[in-house]
Amino acid sequence: MMTDLVRKGWTVLALWALTMILGYFGLGGFLAETVEGIGGVPAWPTALFVVLLAVSLWASVVWARGLKAKPEAGAALEERPLASGRRRFLTGTAAVTGGMLGAAGATIGRVAPWATVTLPALRQPVTVTDPNPKDDWLGARVRSYRPLGDTGLMVSDIATGSTRIHHNSDPVGYLKSLLDRGVNYIDASPDYAPESEGIIAEAIVGRPRDQLVIASKFCTRAGHLRQGSSVAAYMTAIDGTLSRMGTDYIDVAHIHSCDSTERLMDENVHEAFDRLKDAGKVRHLGVSTHTPNLEEVADTAIDSGRFKVMMLAYHHGAWPKQMDIIDRAAAAGMGIVAMKTLKGAKHRGLAEFRPEADSYAQAAFKWVLANPSVSNLVVSFYDNQHPDEYLFASGKSLERSDIAVLGKYDQLIAGTHCFQHCGDCLGACPSGLAINDILRHRMYFEDYGDEKQAMQLYAKLDRQADVCIDCSAPCLGSCPQGVEIQERMIGAHEKLRWA
Repeated sequence: MMTDLVRKGWTVLALWALTMILGYFGLGGFLAETVEGIGGVPAWPTALFVVLLAVSLWASVVWARGLKAKPEAGAALEERPLASGRRRFLTGTAAVTGGMLGAAGATIGRVAPWATVTLPALRQPVTVTDPNPKDDWLGARVRSYRPLGDTGLMVSDIATGSTRIHHNSDPVGYLKSLLDRGVNYIDASPDYAPESEGIIAEAIVGRPRDQLVIASKFCTRAGHLRQGSSVAAYMTAIDGTLSRMGTDYIDVAHIHSCDSTERLMDENVHEAFDRLKDAGKVRHLGVSTHTPNLEEVADTAIDSGRFKVMMLAYHHGAWPKQMDIIDRAAAAGMGIVAMKTLKGAKHRGLAEFRPEADSYAQAAFKWVLANPSVSNLVVSFYDNQHPDEYLFASGKSLERSDIAVLGKYDQLIAGTHCFQHCGDCLGACPSGLAINDILRHRMYFEDYGDEKQAMQLYAKLDRQADVCIDCSAPCLGSCPQGVEIQERMIGAHEKLRWA
């Protein structure tokens, strides 16, 4: 028969298991949705996690205080005296520590992909203007328009975002000048740079609305609407956008920065879109994603047949599988809007490219637009030099000077650059190393000059690359980019191990 003490032990174990599960789906889910930018995330799962954590701690202490001494011959468990105070303290401490670490690990595991994949990809330094502008660029304007998938809309190959336009000293006049130069696609959202909606409203006054293509998001100023929001909430968000931008309709409404198929296919957002479309307030449904779960989200969007536009982070050196996603989406009639197009691999080395190209931005834009599956690209205009420099690339093909720049990039990253969204090699490591994380830390050390941060991040890893030294290296050949994984990993350990 199970004794009371044994029952308490199993109860403690069950409580900690529930705490870990709720850490992942409760607090971890809350943090993940907050990072994703979803507004109105309910706090009750986090509160329940805190309560369960407290109960688990209390139960662990009660169980440890009742521990019995080691058995003597023939003595029943309930007849034994209590264990020593030291043993009960150490056992209770171990139980509490193990449970806390498990709960913390489960919680962090839910949001880790954002910290290890998405944020580093988005926050690398970027050259946005050339320090030596040329007279030839003056007065540049849009020279090419492309179909936005099968929507029937023609869009400027270079379009403007609105994230930073308010940084210009005359944002309304600045946006008007972009429109005068032929830019006809404006990407907006109420949750970032909310003042941009008013700027857009002023800038488009008096212009034929059918000559503009305006995209916005199913968002409020507090953030993205989470899955399960009511149909009315989705519709109200769009109505607010229309009111603030002074227009009767928007051409594209995106489910923005989407990291889950649940939010992508929420039946309420689809019903809201259908109603809005019938009312003439929204013409096409879109999705934007540059998140850890990009591949699944994009595949689901394509297969659903519901989406007409997809906005993806896309740049020279892009994640290889993304090329297939873009081609499949375009083949299905979806318009592809490229963003984050200035995210090259080694921005510290841009200075050496100056003799070979007029502008890194122009070379990067022409590379993106060389893909016929891409409808256009969106970039943040705000500096007075941007219209001349950026629009000079419109309608132009990749030239030898641009290819020289991109060729140097290829040489610099050949066999060394790890594409963080790939993960093809991870299953081949017998030690379960986070190969992508370790090589990313090495990139910080070598390419971005952030040696201290790289060493600190490496020191925090549970398993380091010293195990690669004596490994038979079954990972070799598993990288689609030809990275010599074992060699790069051992080199990473030698550079980073002294943290």
